[in-house]
Amino acid sequence: MMKKISKFLALALTLALALSLAACGGDSGAKDTTPPESQPAGESVAPNEGSDPVVVRVGATPAPHAAVLEVVKELLKEQNIDLQIQEFDDYILPNTAVEDGSLDANYFQHITYMNNFNEENGTHLVNVAEVHYEPFAIYAGKTASLDELADGATIAVPNDGTNEARALMLLEAQGLLKLREGAGLAATKDDIAENPHNYEIQELTANLLTTTLQDVDIAIINGNYALGAGLTEDDALVFEDAAAAAAPYVNVLVVKEGRENDEAIQALVKALQSDEVKQFMQDNYGSAVVPAF
Repeated sequence: MMKKISKFLALALTLALALSLAACGGDSGAKDTTPPESQPAGESVAPNEGSDPVVVRVGATPAPHAAVLEVVKELLKEQNIDLQIQEFDDYILPNTAVEDGSLDANYFQHITYMNNFNEENGTHLVNVAEVHYEPFAIYAGKTASLDELADGATIAVPNDGTNEARALMLLEAQGLLKLREGAGLAATKDDIAENPHNYEIQELTANLLTTTLQDVDIAIINGNYALGAGLTEDDALVFEDAAAAAAPYVNVLVVKEGRENDEAIQALVKALQSDEVKQFMQDNYGSAVVPAF
């Protein structure tokens, strides 16, 4: 009897030991709770460092606008902004390109022209920065001075609304003709009330004024086209009064409404109104391009 009890106890102890060993082995899918090794901290990276540059596309007429933007382009490189400059020789396409989004901004026109363009075309262009002013001037063609103008002389003026009015007001200021009262910034040759010398007013696209200068007696030429043709302030017979004309004819940076506060646009504004740009204008253009900031 004692032998049977001993065998039974031995068997029970063997089973208990086997169960204990199985429990200690655990589940093969159990997670390792040992803390992982700490990872080395990465180095801090400056914003945009190593990323592709932000592209900003700006339309401009060649001089002085595109030349000024070349200075700005170098300044913006430091901020990882790629300023891409597209040159135009007219005043329509740079505005329609901003309106349809193929350009981010343009820099070629004065504020009055922009406002008039919006009214006539239903566009949504806005001024985000006043940059400079270009005095309008009268240049000699076949006739060397205003005193030598003969009756019936041909006078060329730009044919776009606001600039034609500007040219006619400059002629009026010189006593060459008189506009009807109230014609203002929208005047055309139809608003000439008195033309005692029967001058022929020839309306031309602004970019043709310099190329046809030799065919007319005198011409009133936009500053950017005069500069582009190599005309200097010494070539001008007379300039408009800057005190009266600077505000309505200040050249501006233009974007489509809603883009005013874009980070890249604000960086462009800051660069355009920088000391470097002001110095460039003064060194290269003198009184023909006057900073407005």
